[in-house]
Amino acid sequence: MKEKPFYRTVILSDIHLGTRNSKAGEAAAFLKSLRCKRLILNGDIVDGWALSRGGSWLDSHTKFIRTVLKKMEKEGTEVIYLRGNHDDVLTRFLPVCFGRLQFLQEYTLTTKRGNYLVVHGDGFDSITTHFRALAWIGAIGYEMLLRINRFYNHYRAWRGKEYFSLSKEIKARVKSAVSFVDNFEEQLRHLAESRKCSGVICGHIHTPADKKIGEIHYLNSGDWVESLTGILEEESGEFRVVNFETHMMERAIARGEKYSPTQAAAWSRIEPEEEEEALLAGSA
Repeated sequence: MKEKPFYRTVILSDIHLGTRNSKAGEAAAFLKSLRCKRLILNGDIVDGWALSRGGSWLDSHTKFIRTVLKKMEKEGTEVIYLRGNHDDVLTRFLPVCFGRLQFLQEYTLTTKRGNYLVVHGDGFDSITTHFRALAWIGAIGYEMLLRINRFYNHYRAWRGKEYFSLSKEIKARVKSAVSFVDNFEEQLRHLAESRKCSGVICGHIHTPADKKIGEIHYLNSGDWVESLTGILEEESGEFRVVNFETHMMERAIARGEKYSPTQAAAWSRIEPEEEEEALLAGSA
């Protein structure tokens, strides 16, 4: 069996544990498929806002946390948890360190290509920063949009059509949404320049990206609600924004197996210590 790939750093954000829309099972499967020196959880991992309204804590959410803890225990992975706006209850306690687990406001990642500032990014969202009540309303509205989207895609699946994201379509077509994203990215570019960094890595806006803005390398890890994307730092220092399904397909091919989306979904329910046995069975 081919050994799991190793990465210097893995960065995930916006998993929103505590909400029904969180794809925590897929996030756990993604982490189980690789090894890394450092795992950065860049904000909104646990959705405190949703939990304060009751929320939905599912078994897959607990499994994700167990997966992270087992990577620390069994693989020696360093875990850095950066606060976001949905888990901002942590702010008053930062910074705090428990062995290989750190809780921080932001982090400077030293790479072979220079320093990268890692920050969730909510500080550059004027609604979140100055109008908290409005941000709460927006979060509830987003949850409602996702619920509508879920029912709509059940209908599309029944008709044999592919998945369609209402929120992504709105972001792409509505001028104010496009302007917001552009402004957000520009502010983070200025922040990276002011810190003498080569790049900036963020989350928050659920829009994965990997591009140059001026002289700054801008990366956004996306989310685990719709995009299902994360960032990998190779041993060479190169960064890649990867999609869950594409990554799992590549892993299956590397093992000489046939890939199907149902296989990846099933993998998300396998415990780490059962994984090798399951993979051997799958290749039989």
